[in-house]
Order: sequence, then C-alpha cells, then structure tokens
Amino acid sequence: ALQARGCRVQIWTAHYDPSRCFTETRELVVRRCGSWLPRNLWGRGHALCAALRMALRGSWGSRRRLGCSPGSVWGSSVSACIPVLRLARTRKKVLFYCHFPDQLLTKRQSLLKRIYRLPLDWLEEYTTGMADCIVVNSKFTASVFKDTFKSLSHINPDVLYPSLNISSFEAVVPTDIADLIPKKKKFLFLSINRYERKKNLALALEALHELRGRLDAHEWNEVYLVMAGGYDKRVLENEEHYEELRRLAAKLNISDHVTFLRSFSDEQKISLFSNSVCVLYTPSNEHFGIVPLEAMYMRCPVIAVNSGGPLESILHNVTGFLCDPLPTQFSEAMEKIVRDPLLKDTMGAAGRARVMEKFSSEAFTEQLYQYICRLTQ
Repeated sequence: ALQARGCRVQIWTAHYDPSRCFTETRELVVRRCGSWLPRNLWGRGHALCAALRMALRGSWGSRRRLGCSPGSVWGSSVSACIPVLRLARTRKKVLFYCHFPDQLLTKRQSLLKRIYRLPLDWLEEYTTGMADCIVVNSKFTASVFKDTFKSLSHINPDVLYPSLNISSFEAVVPTDIADLIPKKKKFLFLSINRYERKKNLALALEALHELRGRLDAHEWNEVYLVMAGGYDKRVLENEEHYEELRRLAAKLNISDHVTFLRSFSDEQKISLFSNSVCVLYTPSNEHFGIVPLEAMYMRCPVIAVNSGGPLESILHNVTGFLCDPLPTQFSEAMEKIVRDPLLKDTMGAAGRARVMEKFSSEAFTEQLYQYICRLTQ
C-alpha cells in the first residue's frame, strides 16, 4: 500500500523464506538481522527472545534510513523496538499497528510463569505507549487494548481495518486441485488457518461429523472438507496439532471426507476459494481475521464464530453465518448451504460487494498514507 503511494519501503526481520512468504513481500526490500539470536531457550522463553530480537532489529534500523520516509517507522506486533528507535541519534517517528496485546496470547498456569511474565507485560505496555501513533485492526481489538493497557487509558487508537491486495487475486491463475479432492464432490467446504490449537480447527472436523447425521447417504457422499493451514517445521505446535487433527478425523470416521493441506500456494488458495461452497472460520475472539475478507471477495460465504473481528466483517444471513463455537450450530449452517445451493451465489455476491465497500485496498492505502504524512510533517 505504501509503496503504491511512492514511499520507500523496507522490511526488517530475523527470518525470511521466499518460498514460504506472502507473494507481495517479494516486491519489497527485505533486510535480515538477528537470526543468530535463538527463538527460544530449550523450548522456553519465546516472548523474551522475541523482545530481544525485535530490540536488535530496532538497533540496526536506527543506524540506517529505515522505513517509508525519513524519520518514520512502522513497528508491528512486538513493541520492544520502540524505545530503541526513540533513543536513536536521529529521532524516529513510530507508527505501531497493534494486532492484539501479546500478554493475552499466553497462559499462566504456574507461579513461575506468572513471575516470568510480569516484567514482559510491563515492558509491552510501557513501550507501546511510547509510539507516536497507535492504530488497531478492529473495534474489538480497540476495546481489548483499553481493557488491557490500563496506564494507556488516555490513548484512543484509531481503527485501520486490514485489506486485501485485490490485484493479486485477479493476477493469480488458478491451478488444478483435482489431486486434493476426490471426484463427484459437489459441496466443498474449506477451512484456512494456521495449524495452531487456538484456531480451534477441531470445530470444523466436529461440525463435519455432525453434518453427516443431518444428511442422507447420497448427500453426504457429495460433501468434502479441505483443511488448509500455514505450517512451519520450526514450530513444534504446527507439527503436533497437524497430527492431532488427523487422529481426530480418524476417530470421527470422516478421514475419507477430509484433505489436510499444509503451506499451500497462492494458486491453490484461489482455486480452493473458487471451488468451495463455503468457508469455515473457527477461531473465537479473533482479532480481525483476513480469511473472511478473502473468502467474501472470492464470492464464497463464510460460517464464523460470533465473536471478535468477524462481527465487523461478516453480515449474518447476508454474507454468511455467525454462530456459537459449537459443532451443532456450525453443522446447521452448513446444512443450509447444502440444502439451498443458491445461497452460494446470493451470499457470495453480497460478500464481494461488502469487501469493495468497506474494506477496499484504496481506503486502507489512503488512511495509512495519511498517518505517515502526519508523522513526517
């Protein structure tokens, strides 16, 4: 978005794999630093290591002309770099895009974990408040921001809804997915999310099992589910949860109606959207969720949990269905799609119109560019 407005954009990161990245990053300058710092210490201390790696990137960046224009920096997700940039020889202006407070993404089941998190939680809140401009990805995240960062009650972050690079959807040529789906499957349901337990992917499998009891044998034989997810071998949870889901599908006796797809290509994603009758979006209290936007733009209805970002992106009974995170409710919505195939067309058309009206890339680009301009004046 910023590069399209003539800004000079660089990405600074510890790890970059062109074969596993979003296609758009290949059009930008990507600098790598700090990869020698570990991501964890013997399986522990992920948050501490992330803060140290981010601070190191800020230190490197402060010595160079980092960012979209002189003096402006976009820090995302981990705020530990902000004081380093503020203390640089040449003062950097910081735009911080808060996707969700990091301290809410972990459990504190032991006294040792609570003690370990205390200074990290304080650091996150203090350094976030040092940003010159703070934006969040949804009204839901804005409310969580206010509830979590009590000392920042005087800050009212603006909402900058994520958008889609629509041109990438139009430019990608769909690929053949016949090897992913058996023949004669009329009703293809699709789940797209990282293989992480917090994404509640088991809900999609349990809903499919419930749907089996609602359909006759012929209808059930035409139903299929593709579980497509981000998968990184460096992340132990990805490997573990992938196997957990495969075992659950076998336990529910639905393995012959499910394909598990790991780290798919853009071409495969577009083809899956094009051939699906509905997308199942299972996370609860999702900060925003870009998958529902992608699905709606591709004229595909969405069944999502009725909390978090989907409450702002999906219109119930218009572009999809908002349900409690229960297999019975998800399967009931799935049955409606099977019983009335025209819902795919009517809801799909409404979804495309909603994305173009409320979440267009033009609106996102202009809003973000105005923040940058204000910071650099």
